[in-house]
Amino acid sequence: MTTKSPKVTTIGTFDGIHIGHQKILKRVVKLAKKQDFEPVVLTLFPHPRMVLHKDDSIKLLNTIDERVELLKSLGIKEVIVKEFTKEFANLSAKDYVKQILIDELNTKQIVIGYDHHFGKNRSANIEDLKEFAQLYDFKVEEISAQDIEDVTVSSTKIRNALNKGEVALANSFLGYSFFITGTVVKGKGLGRTINFPTANIYIKETYKLIPNDGVYVVKSKIAGQTVFGMMNIGTNPTVDGKTHSIEVHFFDFNADMYNTELKVEFLKRLRSEQKFESIEALKKQLKKDREAAFEFIK
Repeated sequence: MTTKSPKVTTIGTFDGIHIGHQKILKRVVKLAKKQDFEPVVLTLFPHPRMVLHKDDSIKLLNTIDERVELLKSLGIKEVIVKEFTKEFANLSAKDYVKQILIDELNTKQIVIGYDHHFGKNRSANIEDLKEFAQLYDFKVEEISAQDIEDVTVSSTKIRNALNKGEVALANSFLGYSFFITGTVVKGKGLGRTINFPTANIYIKETYKLIPNDGVYVVKSKIAGQTVFGMMNIGTNPTVDGKTHSIEVHFFDFNADMYNTELKVEFLKRLRSEQKFESIEALKKQLKKDREAAFEFIK
């Protein structure tokens, strides 16, 4: 049960929680602190298009767990994840405000974009929200058109960059290193036979955006220790691989990690995935990749 302490609330998908989002979230935290209220984010999951249009082509920058973790790291006290269902989509604007923002959250101030729409068929807008604010005694702070534009553009730019494998560019928009979170599972063990043992990462959330195929410099925190490595995303064409995999070779680290959850941050793209004429040629290239990675992280 949500506590009834007064809240400063903002609403949104906040996918990526990039520098544009962070500006809005800092404002929410600042307003809450000033009034001794709690800063809260109300977010919906799954994405409405997944539910209303059965669109499973949507790729998000964060899983819902990653989103919550990032929001809390920025000083958001509580993240309310509302399950988006057809029933929820049918909630009238008034019921949405009364039942969720007021009764459930005790919202005293809402920070929202000028283009925010809500309620059944997204029929209500910020002017309606301002009317509800008078009715239910809360304040509305409008996010400027420029800030909203920045948020929209940043999200698009980040997805485009990652789809091309441009992780350094994506990271500059995010304000942190893009990362994936998955479970280490057994692979074919080929890496071990050529002195490049790898941890195979399985990501259960199929909606998570994975950067373009290629070889990347990455880092993880394992048992409190920062470990660097290189990751291959692709099908391993040199050995006639058919399935898509995500494999990490960690430098100077070789512990059994099966069934552990791993967070891997992307730092730099080294090259595209390619097919070599022999295992020997692949080994030679992997040594070059490792040298290039060491050059980058030293």
